[in-house]
Amino acid sequence: MTLRLHDARRGGLHPFAPVGDRPSIGLYVCGVTPYDTGHLGHAFTYVGFDVLHRYLEYLGHDVTYVQNLTDVDDDMLRKARETGEDYLELGNRHVTTFLTEMAALNWLPPDHYPRATEHIPHMVELIGSLLDKGIAYAADGNVFFHVAADPSYGQLSKLSLAEMLPIANERGNDPNMPGKRDPLDFVLWQRSLPDEPAWPSPWGAGRPGWHVECSAMAMAYLGTRFEIHGGGGDLLFPHHESELAQSEHATGDRPAVAFWTHAGMLSYQGHKMSKSLGNLVLVRDLLCTYPGDAIRHYLVSQHYRTEIEFVDGDIEASAAAVARLRQACLRADEFAASGAGRGSPPEVAEHRRRFLAAMDDDLDTPRAMTELAALAELALESDEPATVVAAGEAVTELGGRILGLRLAPQADAVSASTAA
Repeated sequence: MTLRLHDARRGGLHPFAPVGDRPSIGLYVCGVTPYDTGHLGHAFTYVGFDVLHRYLEYLGHDVTYVQNLTDVDDDMLRKARETGEDYLELGNRHVTTFLTEMAALNWLPPDHYPRATEHIPHMVELIGSLLDKGIAYAADGNVFFHVAADPSYGQLSKLSLAEMLPIANERGNDPNMPGKRDPLDFVLWQRSLPDEPAWPSPWGAGRPGWHVECSAMAMAYLGTRFEIHGGGGDLLFPHHESELAQSEHATGDRPAVAFWTHAGMLSYQGHKMSKSLGNLVLVRDLLCTYPGDAIRHYLVSQHYRTEIEFVDGDIEASAAAVARLRQACLRADEFAASGAGRGSPPEVAEHRRRFLAAMDDDLDTPRAMTELAALAELALESDEPATVVAAGEAVTELGGRILGLRLAPQADAVSASTAA
């Protein structure tokens, strides 16, 4: 089979293929805004894209993975005012916590982890291109993207203009911002308040808008056309819709991204897990009770695009399942060390084939996990040495290389020390 992935712009699943003759696959995932503590919902998104990263490499692709850090925006500056802390110091503190927790979940770090504050010149250049093309306008020290001038705006989210405005307003848009021609026009550059950081620009000292940050950073590392852009489902609109519009108008390259992929939202106590509601399940708290493999097993047991309701105790089942997988690997190692015969038992090959077929089907990890559990049972229950060894090695290969489970007795100590 060929890997098929979901693309929000086209809708449905489509065969994955590299764009043109690029030397590597470009994967850009919108990262955290580090103004507060991260939670299990964030981990669900980033572990999901970590599995995609791993699977692309398993298939033989060279991947350039970029995940940005939004270290200057309205939320960062608001929180810094509330705490009396420098906004960069605030961000650094929460980023350190986030990276430590993700390391405990065996997350492969991106090749590039750019900060928005490091790429202001790229953003100024991109905004200038949009002004030159007449799709943006300057007013009172601000620069706005003129949505009405782009008839394709909405192609990603499939929302009407009437549906867009209330959602945009919930997610940071100020419809009454001075100088706007239309309430839906979004900020590319804004004049800084006296207590906010500011950078020079042709339109006056100010700071970039949220959406233009990601377009500029993606282009800086992956060029004007690349394969996959990901993030949480709540970023589909307005963030990714606006990114798509400004990127394609600035460069003229279409499509700028072949696949727009989105992780589902994780809910708790009946509502989407969010800092504003306070219904957070923190990774650092879970790591006090469970090994990183158990948390990761729970996350990859869900399809990355599904909406999930987390229930207290859910990770207990994953902890037991991980213990079973480790026992299978240990028994296989013992048989191999004793000189047990090797071979390619057909039942092992069939479970392996089904596992990979599930992964090719838009990373259907729940189906893949069923095959992984079946391989573990073969390794634990079979009386045939060749079957035990082959099944255990398949668990190590598929569960480790693709799903990112450590599956080693020392893994508990590794994840605990990493999260300490």
